[in-house]
Amino acid sequence: MDLLNLTIAIPVLNEEKNLPGCLDSIGKDFALKIVIIDSGSSDKTVEIAKEYRAEIINFKWNGKFPKKRNWFLRNRKIDTKWILFLDADEYLTADFKKELRGILAKDDKVGYWLSYSVFFMGAKLRGGYPLKKLALFCPEAGEYEYINEENWSELDMEVHEHPVLNGKIGQIKSKIDHMDFNDISRFNKKHFEYACWEAKRFINSLNDENIRSKWTWKQKIKYKLMGCILIGPAFFVGSYFFWGGFRDGVNGLAYAIFKMSYFNLVYCKIRELKVRNTRLALLGNTKIERLEIY
Repeated sequence: MDLLNLTIAIPVLNEEKNLPGCLDSIGKDFALKIVIIDSGSSDKTVEIAKEYRAEIINFKWNGKFPKKRNWFLRNRKIDTKWILFLDADEYLTADFKKELRGILAKDDKVGYWLSYSVFFMGAKLRGGYPLKKLALFCPEAGEYEYINEENWSELDMEVHEHPVLNGKIGQIKSKIDHMDFNDISRFNKKHFEYACWEAKRFINSLNDENIRSKWTWKQKIKYKLMGCILIGPAFFVGSYFFWGGFRDGVNGLAYAIFKMSYFNLVYCKIRELKVRNTRLALLGNTKIERLEIY
């Protein structure tokens, strides 16, 4: 079977538990190139990548724009027509690979929204808040949105940014499996870091119309809600009732509660930053302090 004119780029940091399954799901007869972008892993991540004969690129973030994905797009020659950014805990399914072959053969779009099956506490969820990302596109069509962050956090990769593309965007219906084999403590730690980053982004976007003009309609709704204490309960209701989380029993309820806790934390961090910045202004110092992650 012909290899797709596709580069699969996998940004990693200490992903020895997830990476073998991710690479196995891709297989050797699917994409022209597989690239591992490593941020200095201290486990067996790099050794595993070498075993699968993937190209390995080392990345060290300087705390400024661009982060990992945009850095790769700007500093490495991509010889294929398409690029798919895949996380190490994301596994290509047979249905997705089959649909992707047909989609790329049509060649009438510059990018595609992808859907993901979510696994939580060892089980695949049938309902709950849907996970979608614009992770497949033509490199010349654009890059991930620009965010002028200087040392907001230790996160060296784009978290909730999406590519801003010039051209028509489609959607692939078949899902990629999102399966994280790390324990719940790491899952929780990562989302705490995401919440801190999200709060800082909200604060910096309040008076910048240029930033808000490039948001998707989903981002506009989310950031509209972020200044309201009800954002947590709103996401609980959406995840558990509207998106059918109740069908997953205890896991569905736990996942909905987790989403509520996450967005409640974002709201609290926003309030904390506003109070801190008000105090700094009163002291005559208008510089916004770096948001520390504990």
